[in-house]
Amino acid sequence: MARPDKAAAVAELSDKFRESNAAVLTEYRGLTVAQLKQLRRSLSGNATYAVVKNTLTSIAAKEAGVEGLDASLEGPSAIAFVTGDPVEAAKGLRDFAKANPALVIKGGVLDGRPLTTEEITKLADLESREVLLAKLAGAFKGKLYQAAYLFTAPTAQAVRTIDALRQKQESESAAA
Repeated sequence: MARPDKAAAVAELSDKFRESNAAVLTEYRGLTVAQLKQLRRSLSGNATYAVVKNTLTSIAAKEAGVEGLDASLEGPSAIAFVTGDPVEAAKGLRDFAKANPALVIKGGVLDGRPLTTEEITKLADLESREVLLAKLAGAFKGKLYQAAYLFTAPTAQAVRTIDALRQKQESESAAA
């Protein structure tokens, strides 16, 4: 029979897995408490960072229906549960790992799909959601401008042709 404190920890972790849209598994060996506090502060808007026990995390992930983390659950582990923008959280972890090489990103899950370290790095390399939406809006605006030009071109050409015929007729009538 499971101890009540472990059962509560598993329930809390499985709730975090269900509530978050992504989770990034890291190894924090070699980081000081101050560095971990700094990492938590840098992720505060998009994610919560918690040191976890591997066995309890494995059980909680299975209860929450999350698969693909078992291979990464070795050594001291901590998970960033992402509730905000996954790209921003991945960027925060990547940037912190660059500044503090002791932080190792081991893998993760995004919308129930397992992610490798390389995929998390690719996710971090994406531009922010706002920039991508602005680029999409610009592309739509450009296509709308092209469509408007395409629709007005025959009318403008007809007006130029009629004006040329009018000028030709005026010049012929002036010459006659």
